[in-house]
Amino acid sequence: MTHIMVNVAWPYANGPRHIGHVAGFGVPSDVYARYQRMKGNDVLMVSGTDEHGTPILVEADKEGVTPQELADRYNRVIASDLCELGLSYDLFTRTTTKNHELVVQELFRQCLKNGYIYKGVQKVAISPSTGRTLPDRYIEGECPICHAPGARGDQCDNCGNELDPDELINPVSKINGETPIFQESEHYFLDLPALADANLAWLKTRQGWRTNVLNFSIGLFREVKPRAITRDIDWGIPIPVPGWIDNPNKRLYVWFDAVIGYLSASIEWARRSGDPEAWRKWWNDPEAPGYYFMGKDNITFHSQIWPSEMLAYNGQGSRGGESGQLGPLNLPEQVVASEFMTMEGKKFSSSRGIVIYVKDILERYPVDAVRYYISMAGPETSDSDFTWSEFVRHNNEELAASWGNLVNRVANLIAKNFGEVPPMVEAKLTDEDRALLAESAGAFATVGDLIEHHRQKNALNEAMRVVGDINKYISATEPWKIKDDPERLGTVLHVAAQAVMDANHLLAPFLPHSAQKVFEALGGTGVFSPLPRIEEVEDLDNPAFRYPVITGDYVLGETVRPWKSEPIEVGAPVAKPTPIFAKIPAEAVDEELARFEEALNARKQAESERLEAEKAKLAANE
Repeated sequence: MTHIMVNVAWPYANGPRHIGHVAGFGVPSDVYARYQRMKGNDVLMVSGTDEHGTPILVEADKEGVTPQELADRYNRVIASDLCELGLSYDLFTRTTTKNHELVVQELFRQCLKNGYIYKGVQKVAISPSTGRTLPDRYIEGECPICHAPGARGDQCDNCGNELDPDELINPVSKINGETPIFQESEHYFLDLPALADANLAWLKTRQGWRTNVLNFSIGLFREVKPRAITRDIDWGIPIPVPGWIDNPNKRLYVWFDAVIGYLSASIEWARRSGDPEAWRKWWNDPEAPGYYFMGKDNITFHSQIWPSEMLAYNGQGSRGGESGQLGPLNLPEQVVASEFMTMEGKKFSSSRGIVIYVKDILERYPVDAVRYYISMAGPETSDSDFTWSEFVRHNNEELAASWGNLVNRVANLIAKNFGEVPPMVEAKLTDEDRALLAESAGAFATVGDLIEHHRQKNALNEAMRVVGDINKYISATEPWKIKDDPERLGTVLHVAAQAVMDANHLLAPFLPHSAQKVFEALGGTGVFSPLPRIEEVEDLDNPAFRYPVITGDYVLGETVRPWKSEPIEVGAPVAKPTPIFAKIPAEAVDEELARFEEALNARKQAESERLEAEKAKLAANE
């Protein structure tokens, strides 16, 4: 058994998450974690809501609530959505816990002690109308390197280079269109140049990474500059330095603390499990690999910033040093970054109304239909486009007509002719029977290897190919025509049921909700595919603070089935089945497109009115 860390990107708690988000970090990480558990590995899957930074302040101001109230609300919304999606976190928590604060401050102090954090001066962007510091991502302008428009103050998505907001050509605030003013401010910096050689040397040892991810990551080191890790802001983690920790207007940068969340969530999980040191099996053992799942816009922070923080904490940069009480910490085994998913040809944007929220789609359609489409058509290695017509087609032609209909046919034939799983009579086996059983059993190695190497689309296609071959077997053997040979009929249906159960194992990481129904339709009892749950908990270090977490029970042999062909139980009662997948009416496509257009127009109107109000306010102030 291997300890495997599955670290899932932290959704930002300034609004509900949409399908584009979970296509990048959510479903792919869950498929991988479920597969690894079925293989018998000890998986720790963690994440939580990222709740610090200026965008939370901006949204809170807009809604007339405190930052904590806003974070509390969206923490619950996001946790509920991800739980409904079936994401099997061992712990999904948040960054406003005291535990997280203490872990972040421990890393900061040790990195400072080792000489990889220093104090310096940086130009910061200030809003002329409010006097508030503007976050890097809320400033846009022309990239000074590739000259693409719309580059952000922290990074240009066109060329991938890291930027500082004062480097942008013609910078403007995304909040209200103002031209920011820049003032010098004292901050702490992470000395990335002193860590670059060690970080780059580690990257060059990486094997099996997606080519675009590795090439982009290595390219980050063509020119490396120190990066400020504190901000002029009153919402975030206090800086653990005398003279700074009590300063209400200086906090650690949200991206410095958010990536440490993987570690702090692991520590929180261990503390809640009753063994406070259990997290070390995943973080201090060099043989325990850690896999990080995210969208491609977060690669920089996971292949450069977070590894640099860990190297600095471990004392493994050019200045040497020693690890602190938590170390030495394992660097990522792999950064599994997906490309972007668009919607009907347009880039997802909540602010522009181009969005499908997770909650909305799950209210109208089966959860496994959503998971299936994301897995089959998601942005694994190239950008992909969510279209309602393709969503409906995949559900109707593949889930309902191919897989769901197959399960129904086999279960119905068994219920009608035997009422229970019939025995397989060796003397009645044909080469065709043996070939199907060999194929479905052999698919575990093929599908598993594809998931292992993060080729989930191909893995799902291979599993569905087995489904197609079982359908061909049913059509070729025509069990409904076997009238005078009950042993042969029973053997055919046993073979079909065994192959269906094998296919259900193969599909379980992708379709955990329906996998349970398939298992029960063929006479199975107990838990086949465990689902997560929400628990309300007290903060371990501040009992007055309560919040929801996602957790679950994932134990091989108890709630998790093994990744192999398991003999179907002869004599298990099989009743007349109810459909597991239903077809989505064709008119749903037009309804969804009309709903999208209506929401888009409403958002455009609201944005136009907001901008007019801002202009009037600015004019009045002048």
